[in-house]
Formats: sequence, C-alpha cells, structure tokens
Amino acid sequence: MHDEHFPALRRRGFLAATGAASLGALGLAGCGGSGSASGDGDGKADGTPKKGGRLRAAFAGGGAGETLDPHLANLFADVARAKALFDKLADYGADLSARPRLAEKWEPNKTLDRWRVTLREAEFHDGRPVTAEDVLYSYRRITDPKQAFRAKASLEPLDLEASRATGTRSIEFVLKRPTAEFPNLLAAFGAYIVPRHARDLGRKPVGSGPFRFVSFTPGRSAVFRRNDGYWDGAPHLDELELVVANEESARVNALLGGQVEYAHELAPATARAHEGKGQIEIVRLRNSAMQAFCMKTDRPPFDDKRVRQAFFLIADRAELVDGALSGAGEIGNDLFGKGYEYYADGLPQREQDLDRARALLKQAGAENLKVTLDTSAVAAGFTEAAGIFRDQARKAGVTVDVRMGSKDSYWSDILDSGTLCCYRSGAMPIEAHISQRLLSDSTTNATKWRHKDFDALYQQAQSTSDKTRRAAVYARMQRRLHSEGGFLVWGFADWIIGTARTVKGVETKAPANTLDWARFDKVWLG
Repeated sequence: MHDEHFPALRRRGFLAATGAASLGALGLAGCGGSGSASGDGDGKADGTPKKGGRLRAAFAGGGAGETLDPHLANLFADVARAKALFDKLADYGADLSARPRLAEKWEPNKTLDRWRVTLREAEFHDGRPVTAEDVLYSYRRITDPKQAFRAKASLEPLDLEASRATGTRSIEFVLKRPTAEFPNLLAAFGAYIVPRHARDLGRKPVGSGPFRFVSFTPGRSAVFRRNDGYWDGAPHLDELELVVANEESARVNALLGGQVEYAHELAPATARAHEGKGQIEIVRLRNSAMQAFCMKTDRPPFDDKRVRQAFFLIADRAELVDGALSGAGEIGNDLFGKGYEYYADGLPQREQDLDRARALLKQAGAENLKVTLDTSAVAAGFTEAAGIFRDQARKAGVTVDVRMGSKDSYWSDILDSGTLCCYRSGAMPIEAHISQRLLSDSTTNATKWRHKDFDALYQQAQSTSDKTRRAAVYARMQRRLHSEGGFLVWGFADWIIGTARTVKGVETKAPANTLDWARFDKVWLG
C-alpha cells in the first residue's frame, strides 16, 4: 500500500509493505540494547561528528492543512519543523525542568510577580538581532484573544501590557499574580520567538533556529539548510528534509529501503523485528507517552461523573498494556505525568471492578449504555486499544461502537466533536499539562473540563513560593482528577525511533517534546 503523503518516495521507487499490518506509531517501554543508536548522547559513542549531507526524516503529519507557523504547532511533525527553524526562551530538559535557550538567565523579585529576563546574543536568519521587542511581539501574538494558539493558556499569567523591554536584550515581565514556576512559561509548548516584522510565517518563515527555510509542500515535505551563524553552533548537516508518511509501514519501509535515514514513531512489533539485527538502529525514548481514553465532561453521557467513574472501573489496564502496547509499557492510574515532579503517586492504583461499574451506571440511569469511541491508525496502539476496551465494556453491559477517523485530521476532529476518543500525549511538566488542557480557557481542552474552582487551585499553586505547599495544592487537584476527571489514563509508553546505521548523535534520554528530542542540529551522518 502506497502512502498518499509520500510522493517523493514513490518517485524514487519506494515499495510499500506487503502483508505488513499498519500498526500505528507509538513506541513502548523497554531497554535499548545493542540496537541503541547513540550511547550517551554527547557524541562520544559515535566518534567525531562529521559535517555535510542531507538527512531525510519521516514523520506522521497533518495533511494539506499543515503550516510552518510555529505558534500553530500541534503535531510532532509540526514541532520538529518549528524547532528546526525557531527557538524558545527556554525548553524542557530530560527531567522536564526548564533549560535556558534564547534566554541567558531569568531572575525574580522577592514577591515572584516580576521577572527580569536577559537574552543571549542571537540573530534571525535575515541577520537582524533577536531583541526584547521580538519576544514581546511573539508573546502578544500568541495571546491575541482573536487567536487560539496552543501556548496561549500557558502564557496567561503574563501581564503583557505592563511588561516592557528594559534594554535591547533585557525584559521585565510583569505577572498578574506571583508565579513560582515562571521558567515553565518560557519553555511552554509552542512559545516560539518570531521576528516582530514577521510576514507569512506559515509559508516563508524567518526564525533564529539552527536551520534556514528552503521549501515547503504541506502534507509532503519541508527542506531546510544549515544556519552557519546559529548561536548554539552550526548544525553538522548541510540540509534537513522532513517528509510526511502517515502510515507506520511507509516510514519503516522507507527507512529499510534507504529513502529516509530517520523514522519517527515506530511500532513495538517493528522494534522487536529489527532491534539488534544490524540493518537499522532502534532508539527507545523512555516515559514519553501517556495513553488514554478521553471523555468529554460537558455532554452526555460523560457529563455525569458516575458514568466517568464507571468507565475508570471498566478498564483492565494490564490487558490494555499487554494488547495495545504489546506488553512494552506500564499501567497508568488516570493521571498524567507518571514519574514527573508533583505526580500524585500516593493515590491507590485503580483496578478493574465490573460490579461497581455496573452499580454506578445504574445509579446514573445509564444501564445498557451505548457510546461511540473515536479512534484512528494515527498512533500506535490506538485501534488495538479501542477494540480491547470495547470488549471490556461489553462485560459491564456497555456497548461501545468503534469509529475509525482520518489520520490526516484526527487530532483536530476529536478536540471538540464526539464524546469518547483515543488520546495520547508527549512529555511536559504536570503544570503545563494542566494549563494547556484542564483550565476553562485552555485551547486544547479535549475533555472539556471547565471548573472555576479548579482554575483557582491552579492559580494558587502557581502563586505558592514554598515548593512543599505548592506540591500539596497540585496533589489536591490530582485527587479530584483521579476521582472524576475526563482522562482515563490506562498506560505509559516509550517512543520508538528508527535510524539508518549511518545516523549518529541521536539523544537516547530525551522524552518526546523535550529539548533534545528531534534535535537534528546535533545529529550527523557517519
């Protein structure tokens, strides 16, 4: 089967899989053995970096509607393109803490409601310096009330009318309330810095990132060239091409056939088939992906918390991990961020309890309930998880109709429509997950969880300078989500990436969404 979004590979004689199931794209937990691509990530295990060459990397994409506007980045392909072209003031390290990028340093006042940020010396691709005015323009663009940019909710604590440039490379940010975790705002998903004179960012972008724009065909390919003047050191590669292939089988076979050198989001079966065999290298990025079912809490039947609680109890998480993740993962407990700072690991692990689930459904007047579960082959394990959960629900008297969605538009389709869907998330701090997905004005609030008292708790946590007391507020919020939230988090998986044996410098300790994930400026061809 040819992938319709991979015409360049077709023209080069790309052969699609024969007899191979389209397993989706999400990687699973496990230990990287001899197939691991790059030792400790500093290049020592791969020898001395070499200059030159074009690396071709295959990602699942978003179809003809794709854009290079970094403030619209939502899919992993969008982010890979954005981070090639642009920078943020900060980004997340492997431990999900904020690391300085365009910001050289940040300093708070004693009351945590004003922060001074000093920029490093950096230039945009057109030779103009990155200035404080560019930063303020970027953040004001993101928070424009007429727009729905993803980072908007994360930047909400900023009073951008009162914030000001105090020099060419210094900014005083005024906050609406004390904010202890201000650096996370700078590292927020989608909070890229663009020139204040930017025009047509979606087609001909000018950024400050490691690569310069060459060409872009939405849904197909984007080509970038090395930025020799990059502030963090010029990339090793001459060029980077990011190509779109929504079928996992297309990405795998392109890698095996030499049409690409990097394939993002491989399935566990693919990893097992090739790990340690020598033809390609397998990289496993641990604890990258939350796996969940998303219940919309603002509409029947999930506007009744008893129905949501029943669904929590219907799920056999071990069976879902074994079946949908091929056993390579760990069970979830209906909360995001397992292992991250502030995670409420003291809550009891939820177990399947079909009798209690039936009783809750009866109390809610939802006996013989029928619901539609939206899924898609857009991600590994989605279709398998939907089938497994359908069978589990049947034992509780619930009929689940599985509806297959488009790989090109699934994520936009399920944000506002439907009632129940398969969902996943890459890594981010728990604070960022809350701000982007669980506040009343969050732009990616897929569960439609909107509660003013919950919003107030988030603001309280953000304003609490003492870390122990702040953690207690986050724990209180998570207890409520665990009891009656809209995310049925059944598992956590690692990401799987495949590379040609010539690809060196791929970081192995970089959960998806963090600084060193898809960081092609540090990769080279051996």
